[in-house]
Amino acid sequence: MNKPETTHFGYRQVPVDEKQKLVGRVFTSVAAKYDVMNDLMSFGVHRLWKRWFAATSGVRAGDAVLDLAGGTGDIVALLLPRVGAEGSVVLGDINAAMLHAGRDRLLNCGFVRNLHYAQLNAEALPFPDRCFDAVTIAFGLRNVTDKQRALSEMQRVLKPGGRVLILEFSTIKSEFLKPLYDFHSFKVLPRLGALIANNPESYQYLAESIRKHPGQAALTAMMEAAGFANVDVRNLSAGSVAIHRGYKV
Repeated sequence: MNKPETTHFGYRQVPVDEKQKLVGRVFTSVAAKYDVMNDLMSFGVHRLWKRWFAATSGVRAGDAVLDLAGGTGDIVALLLPRVGAEGSVVLGDINAAMLHAGRDRLLNCGFVRNLHYAQLNAEALPFPDRCFDAVTIAFGLRNVTDKQRALSEMQRVLKPGGRVLILEFSTIKSEFLKPLYDFHSFKVLPRLGALIANNPESYQYLAESIRKHPGQAALTAMMEAAGFANVDVRNLSAGSVAIHRGYKV
């Protein structure tokens, strides 16, 4: 018998049809402490990355925006003021616990109008062709099983001239910083996960998933293969994080 097709879950190889379930367990388990852990893991710098991401997104009044892997709503909260009363934002996430956490947080912050929620899979978006001006995804693409299919779906739902914006961990460019980055990822993060979230395994996976995610050049090639034009990359924090942008022509 042929062996089942496998993919990576962190550094483990697992059957393709199991990865989504395993990733779901990770994010269900960390949802309650997700925002606190993000602040601790990045020393608060993730807030600056996300603000820069929104500020350079090109999203403007009247735009219809889909935010994938929207989680606890950080990006949505930054984009809603930009789309204004005539625009709209859909917060989409595959994980119910994360989606509920995002909804509760945004409601507590007073965000109600022009905001919609959808539990969805980025590989099979439940929207018609050419209906969004922008699709954003922040720190979520690396958890998608079939990234190429997800990129193609993003391209499909964009209007001509629309853009995809991807904020994700990437390949650090500084040889000096790499040992420090590895130490933080594999020694500090799991211990923080154990101390704060009582869940070191999930944060070990998150560190490993960063290393398995395509680097800047590889992700650029994948976006071009999905049909995006004028793809560009902006490195942040020595390339530990990158913003990829592409357009639908």
